[in-house]
Amino acid sequence: MDPLPGLPPDLWDNMAAYLRGIDASLGRRPAAILVISGHWESPRPTVNTATRPSLLYDYSGFPEHTYRLTYPVAGSPAVAARVRDLLSQAGIASDEDQQRGLDHGVFVPFKVMYPAADVPIVQLSLNSNRDAASHLALGAALVPLRDEDVLIVGSGMSYHNLRAFFVDRPDINAASEDFDRWLGAAVTAADPGVRTASLEQWRTAPGAVACHPTPEHLLPLMVAAGAADDSTGRRTYHDHLMGKAVSGFQFG
Repeated sequence: MDPLPGLPPDLWDNMAAYLRGIDASLGRRPAAILVISGHWESPRPTVNTATRPSLLYDYSGFPEHTYRLTYPVAGSPAVAARVRDLLSQAGIASDEDQQRGLDHGVFVPFKVMYPAADVPIVQLSLNSNRDAASHLALGAALVPLRDEDVLIVGSGMSYHNLRAFFVDRPDINAASEDFDRWLGAAVTAADPGVRTASLEQWRTAPGAVACHPTPEHLLPLMVAAGAADDSTGRRTYHDHLMGKAVSGFQFG
């Protein structure tokens, strides 16, 4: 949709261009995608096992046409089963759900990334304990998927304080810069052990709580970082939205 009245008309253009370029940046098309979105939490990690997942319009107050969006992507019960097997091997109990639709943290970015909906998608929930170490461990259990042509995507936001997002105030904007600078250093650390230790303690970072009053939009990055194994992270996207610094990262 177009930006809401009063907002910059090009607000999302750089992000859209970044999303469109991700596939080419990979070198080859993945066989399937495992996505962790900031919009699904459950008491235990839960895998969507639907063969043709529906869409979950988990938002309100948006234009009518946004409730008619489609994304007819296939699921992959085989990948879903593999995810559960890997979690079990790591001692992580999990569940499965065949009914839940893909939320907007999945179908919105993937409509831009893969508009033809031609790469199967499996969604994995966050753990509602919202613990950073748990999500890093969750990602570490999924490392073998990287050698099985499965792209692991953390769909969240490096800045997610909606109350402050539309407030143009120097102290609020400065907090986003401080946290973005810290996050970039943590994710791109050459030593994976340093990366993990830093991300486990993210709440102590400058500007952290101001940028993430609740952590669900940062935790998908923790899963991706955990799955990175010994790959070094790199910043592949950086922008300012309403004066707030935002970044995206890629491993491998």
